[in-house]
Amino acid sequence: MGHDSGGTMSGMMDEEQMSDLMAASGGDWDQMFLEMMTEHHEGAIEMAEVEVDQGENPDAVALAEKIISDQQAEITQMQQLLKP
Repeated sequence: MGHDSGGTMSGMMDEEQMSDLMAASGGDWDQMFLEMMTEHHEGAIEMAEVEVDQGENPDAVALAEKIISDQQAEITQMQQLLKP
């Protein structure tokens, strides 16, 4: 379900990435934040797609579909912000 070998959700930042983000400032911080959040949202979409494909609870499947739509819209917005 989009987990790596360490058992964390795909798109979750590790300690080193979070330290790098906390050490950054200004435009570098903005860029790192947007890139990390994009990866995080992609992980959420992967998990939601599994629910859509395998879920049995109609409410949970509907929520997963909304998550996919909302997270993809935010990814698009973040990609626009990353453009020079």
